[in-house]
Amino acid sequence: MSIALFYGTTTGNTGDVAEKVQLHLENIELFDVADSPLNIIENYQQIIFAIPTWDYGEVQEDWQEVWDEVDTLDFTGKTVAFIGLGDQYGYAEWFLDAMGMLHDKVVAKGASIVGHWPTDSYEFDESKALTADKKFFIGLAIDDDCQNELSDERIEQWCEQVSLEFG
Repeated sequence: MSIALFYGTTTGNTGDVAEKVQLHLENIELFDVADSPLNIIENYQQIIFAIPTWDYGEVQEDWQEVWDEVDTLDFTGKTVAFIGLGDQYGYAEWFLDAMGMLHDKVVAKGASIVGHWPTDSYEFDESKALTADKKFFIGLAIDDDCQNELSDERIEQWCEQVSLEFG
């Protein structure tokens, strides 16, 4: 069974992360939300969303274009994982907020979530992308601005984890 990975990217960082994930997971197809209709999701049971947070907790422009469309999709019976990109020092009060906001929309539409990632190697003030106990992000946290040297290892480890969780 294939995994669909939907991403939006302005600077190319999120697209690069999506391509790296594709190298580590089998049977994965990439879809740029700027070029692909979200209703493709209907054909997949396993989905990964990669979304960067812009400025003060804002959704990236390609995701903004399809933001309301997410509310029309049914995620019942689907397993979803998230990847968030952000700058934990420059925007410490809004680190990965877009990932958290997308998570909340998808959960409200019936998705089961996998891929939680520990917060202990990050420094930030606030995030909408935290689990209730605040010990984990709801998905993989990537900070290519301040911790670029850790990104490849984090991606590899998370892919191993998500591969098992997807089953």
